[in-house]
Amino acid sequence: MKNYIKSCEFNIDTACVEVKLANGLMVSIDCIAVENEYANNMYETSELDYLIYNEPMSYVRLLLSGKIEEYLRNNTDYTPLSDMR
Repeated sequence: MKNYIKSCEFNIDTACVEVKLANGLMVSIDCIAVENEYANNMYETSELDYLIYNEPMSYVRLLLSGKIEEYLRNNTDYTPLSDMR
């Protein structure tokens, strides 16, 4: 399916990424539901928000490929407050 993505854009009014497929279909991805499912902390939420606003095509491809958890593990850098003491 990811090879058939024609375009995608974040719609701030609905908090969804709207994906247009090459066959004319349109899919709407609820970003809040995705964040609730995959983001375990504010840093991961922030990383997903960055993708949504700046690289929605990458966001959709990660989600459709099932690699969003791996992406968050490898690209989210944070230190818990308890480790900073």
